[in-house]
Amino acid sequence: MGVTWSLYASYLVFALLIAVVPGPDTMVVLKNALAGGARGGLFTCSGIALGNLVQATAVGLGLGTLIVQVRPLFETVRWAGVAYLCWLGFQALRGAWRGNYEALDELDRRRASGLRRFREGFLSNITNPKVMAFYLSVLPQFLDPATTGAGEALLLAYTVLVVGTAWQLTLLFLVHWAKGWLNRRRVRRAMDAVTGTALIGFGVGLAAE
Repeated sequence: MGVTWSLYASYLVFALLIAVVPGPDTMVVLKNALAGGARGGLFTCSGIALGNLVQATAVGLGLGTLIVQVRPLFETVRWAGVAYLCWLGFQALRGAWRGNYEALDELDRRRASGLRRFREGFLSNITNPKVMAFYLSVLPQFLDPATTGAGEALLLAYTVLVVGTAWQLTLLFLVHWAKGWLNRRRVRRAMDAVTGTALIGFGVGLAAE
C-alpha cells in the first residue's frame, strides 16, 4: 500500500487546514444560512458536497488532468464560475444596501426552494476550477504513482470532501446558535456586506488568474 497511516494523518491535518480557510463555498453557506436558516444552509452544504464529490472522483480516476488540458472546457468552467460568484456577491450586497430584512427574508423564503439552495451550493463548487486544481497539485505530493492505485487516490480525494463538509456543517451550527445576534439589522448588514464583497473578490481573483 502506497499510503501509510502516518502519511494519511499528515494529509488529514493538511485537509483540515485547507477546509477552515474561507473560500467561495464558505461564503455561499453563510449567505444562505443567514437568509434561509438551518434548512437553507443544509441544502447548500449538500450541493457543495455533491460538486466536491464529482471533482474528487474525476481527479481520483485520472480525469481531472484531461479536463484541465482541454483548454476551451477549462476556460468555460472558469468564466462561468467568475460570473456566478459575482452574481451571488451582488445579491448579498443588494441585501446589505436595502437592509429591509424582514420583507426580504419573507420574499426569499417564498421564492427560494430547497432545490435552489442546493443548486447554488453545487454551482459554487463545480464552477470553481481551483477545487480541481487543488486536488491535482496536492494529491501527487502524497501519492507514489509506482505503488498507489486508484482506490488510494480516491481515499485521499474523498477525505477532503468529508473534512470540508464537516467544517461547513460546524459553521452552519455556529450560525444557527448565534442567529439571535446575527439577525440584528446592523450585524446582518455588515455580514452581507462582507460576504458579498468576498464573493465578488473571489470572482475577480478567478478572472485574473
